[in-house]
Amino acid sequence: MADRPSGDGDRPARDAEGNRLGRRLQRYAQVGGGMSGVAARLVGNRLFGDRLNESTARELREALGGMKGPIMKIAQLLSSIPEAVPKEFAEELSQLQSSAPPMGWPFVKRRMRAELGADWQSHFKSFERDAAFAASLGQVHRAVAPDGRAVVSKLQYPDMQSAVEADLSQLRVLLQIFRRVDSAIDTREIYQELSERLREELDYEREAAHMRLYDLIFEADPRIIVPAPVPELSTKRLLTMTRLDGEPILSFRDHPLEDRNEIARSMFAAWWHPFARYGVIHGDPHLGNYTVRTQDDVPAQSSTNKGGASESGWAINLLDYGCIRIFPPAFVAGVIELYHAIASDDRDRAAAAYERWGFTGLNNEMIDTLNIWAKFIYGPLLDDRVRSIADGVSPAEYGRKEAYRVHQALKELGPVTPPREFVFMDRAAIGLGAVFLHLDAELNFHEMFMEAIEGFDVAALETRQREALDAAGVPA
Repeated sequence: MADRPSGDGDRPARDAEGNRLGRRLQRYAQVGGGMSGVAARLVGNRLFGDRLNESTARELREALGGMKGPIMKIAQLLSSIPEAVPKEFAEELSQLQSSAPPMGWPFVKRRMRAELGADWQSHFKSFERDAAFAASLGQVHRAVAPDGRAVVSKLQYPDMQSAVEADLSQLRVLLQIFRRVDSAIDTREIYQELSERLREELDYEREAAHMRLYDLIFEADPRIIVPAPVPELSTKRLLTMTRLDGEPILSFRDHPLEDRNEIARSMFAAWWHPFARYGVIHGDPHLGNYTVRTQDDVPAQSSTNKGGASESGWAINLLDYGCIRIFPPAFVAGVIELYHAIASDDRDRAAAAYERWGFTGLNNEMIDTLNIWAKFIYGPLLDDRVRSIADGVSPAEYGRKEAYRVHQALKELGPVTPPREFVFMDRAAIGLGAVFLHLDAELNFHEMFMEAIEGFDVAALETRQREALDAAGVPA
């Protein structure tokens, strides 16, 4: 990584964009005004015994819709985590868009000068003034490195650390209110998990290490293409990486089934192989984080050119490594153990697996209720035949019946506190299922899963994970 310009003498430069009280107070004022009315409505509904309603949920979406920064990212995360917020709110928040208006050239110049120095433009053959994409935490610009490689540079928006801390405080208040009005799920662990992952997303040096980790994991698999970070053009708030061009996954919905199946196989490998072998998942299942290309298009000078070919020649570009979840090996063992428990209809074995996950205080009724959701999540993996992921259920109804049954039962039995590790595991599994739904793929998911977990050994995973994290330089 490039060194940021230092201060006078041997003193390190002051971090002008650290977590500062003044910036947090400004953010509280900006976000809190829109949230306060919604919070008051929620409390009022609870006091007068009224049900949560769509108008209150819509008011929250409208309050957040014009916001920029981490609060938008938080809202999108909440909408994709089953049972984190009431259904009405999840449906409204899911409509928020990840794109945002980009910041202009004056911001770009300030950011690049702060990270690479006043002569930053001399570090590139070319650098596009207009952003190619803008999201909640930063924006991306296309460029060409001095050695001719096509690259992209991701620039973090100013004062994001202060904004994250302020917005997480708003999130804590909102989840506390949801706990009072709908007690099926205790969201305290969800808050802790979201907080940690969002803070990690601000650290572009960590994201570069995640890229190196995934390149190591898939170094011999031509189906999965990983961008390579460019250290000399990167800092903690600027990340430059090789550019991976491809087509959106949704553009392949009209392709022949053979092509759609091959893309789905690659997506399955991109998710389950890192989890079962290294205890790692790509925790942001947004469709925009994957594109598809022919392997002939992989640049010859890129470290991602691994040779070989899949059956159809399609390859997956795996993008955005800010939200990578690294699991304790015991949790991975619990996930696989629960699969075997559900397959053998063994409640005691399921109870032991949930305990390995981190669930506590479960009784038989709670275990049976959790198994409803587990059977839904594991269903395609249990069924040893070629099938679609939804198996005849419409995408709009996929999982709704099971989620409703679980929610209603837990309101009587709960609240249940999902362990932190469960949050992104469940979210990513749902996101992966959505990819298969959009592709309308027809595969033997059981066969692919059994191949992924073949020879699983928790001690071997622990060794493999430790060595891979050390080799990639992922911080502890």
